[in-house]
Amino acid sequence: LLKAEDYGHKYPYDWRTKKPTIFRATDQWFASVEGFRDQAVEAIDTVRWVPEVGKNRINSFVTGRGDWCISRQRSWGVPIPVFYDRETGNEVLLDDHTLDHIKSLFAEHGSNAWWTMDEKDLLPDIYKDEAEKWKKGTDTMDVWFDSGSSWAGVAKNRGELAYPADLYLEGSDQHRGWFQSSLLTSVAAQGKAPYKTVLTHGFVLDEKGFKMSKSLGNVVNPLQVIEGGNNKKLEPAYGADVLRLWAASVDYSGDVSIGANIIKQTFESYRKLRNTARYIIGNLADFVPEGQEGSNAVPYDELPSMDKWMLGRLSAVLREVDDAMNEYQFNRATQELLRFATADLSNFYLDVAKDRLYISGITDVRRRSCQTVLHAVLEGFTKSIAPVLPHMAEDIWQNLPYAKPTESVFEGGISDELTSYDGHDEDQWTLIRNLRDDVNQMLELARNDKLVGASLDAAAFVFASDEATRSVLDKLDGDRDLVSPPVKTNGVDDLRTALMLSQVNLVDSEDAVSDACEAIYVSKGEKSGCIVGVRQAEGTKCGRCWFYDEKVGKHELPHSDLCQRCNDAISVWEKETGNTFTKEEEKVEAETVA
Repeated sequence: LLKAEDYGHKYPYDWRTKKPTIFRATDQWFASVEGFRDQAVEAIDTVRWVPEVGKNRINSFVTGRGDWCISRQRSWGVPIPVFYDRETGNEVLLDDHTLDHIKSLFAEHGSNAWWTMDEKDLLPDIYKDEAEKWKKGTDTMDVWFDSGSSWAGVAKNRGELAYPADLYLEGSDQHRGWFQSSLLTSVAAQGKAPYKTVLTHGFVLDEKGFKMSKSLGNVVNPLQVIEGGNNKKLEPAYGADVLRLWAASVDYSGDVSIGANIIKQTFESYRKLRNTARYIIGNLADFVPEGQEGSNAVPYDELPSMDKWMLGRLSAVLREVDDAMNEYQFNRATQELLRFATADLSNFYLDVAKDRLYISGITDVRRRSCQTVLHAVLEGFTKSIAPVLPHMAEDIWQNLPYAKPTESVFEGGISDELTSYDGHDEDQWTLIRNLRDDVNQMLELARNDKLVGASLDAAAFVFASDEATRSVLDKLDGDRDLVSPPVKTNGVDDLRTALMLSQVNLVDSEDAVSDACEAIYVSKGEKSGCIVGVRQAEGTKCGRCWFYDEKVGKHELPHSDLCQRCNDAISVWEKETGNTFTKEEEKVEAETVA
């Protein structure tokens, strides 16, 4: 030895107690996996792994697995029922007699009997005379062996459960833990995997992406999200549904974040879904579904193209949501429902439907056909959100404005009819929605310049150079004036209705658009490919529907400030209800005179 000196070096500390770790060498029990490792690898192929990358992870752990150390030196846990020779300490007593006896004691007294009873009671009759020779062991079973045997103690032994289990669910770290120990014990004892599907998830982090820790003070309490904090203005009570929506909308295959801002954004999505349902319920007050006495539903074959298209979209969404749920892709399901509520319903169908629901005569087929579709949408929508938002779904169901088909939303499931509508005129309505987006871009410019206010203040000029596009637009080109019943179209599959404009003019050249509209309000639509321009609508604004019409006041009808269509709707209302229509200002004048 030439030189000796002290030096500082790193030493392992326990992460929980923050104290230095003491190492000691002790005898251990091992379980060899050599004899069934290949069989375990083969069993992995029989299991569905969600996400699929989980299969590669557990494969690597099992193929590289050495002998399994199944003993631990802890003061708690399930004991390894072994007796050692008191003198030598090496001779072991472990056979069928001892195991059967210990098993019967555990069944009667629990595993703690190993620690409370002495050797004389723990040994079977055949060895009781040798009780002084043997000393019970103090090693405990590896908890992974313990939990990894739950398929035998739980799933296999309970009649209401099944083996192999349908699903094992845990964090992504369990490929080296519970998933693997369960696989090894099951393959060793039964020759097959203990599960049919394994789903793994990431971990919940705070809003900044840090691991939650009491010492850091960044733990998000789920109960506080649900019930709110002490200051309800700063920490409002969002309810269980919002927390469930957050859990269903994130990609759980990796780590996910949660915090006040994230929950607030989730609440906005929740409100979107709820308000969509409220709007639909509010427009079904006088609707009687098919199959009920006095039904005013419209048969499918008599529905306008737009309504058939909407039912086709509904079925496609319901099938997509169902497929996503079956694949455990809950974020895909919630995103599809939110997209449907926002893009298909609020931004288009429900926006267009306002004219039919509020303005048409109460018995008008335009209105009844729309209600027929809304009824289907409401029931399909409610059933599809029920697994994620059970309280909202049940709330909707208990407030249906017609006789409920079942007492609870969770009875009956989604009907085959709701999921079986075929797509209808999809290319046509995709074109119309694209044209609507292009027109709205020009409307926004005109609105900013105070040229128009609402979209009904405007008229559009459209030129389509593509023959197929022009053919579709010509088919949907409606009457110039607001008349009831409509002549050129059914009043639903109509450009004026679909675009929510007072007038839509189809012209034969780009110059015709430029001549009619100021250059700043003319452009080639990025989505439709049409040349579109907007300007102020012509005629007089109807005081009821707010459409501009050149014939308002020229029909010699009872209400001179209304269009012919609105006069007709009021006449139908008076006939159906037995009431007389009176304007608010006329009511005030009458009350003043009285």
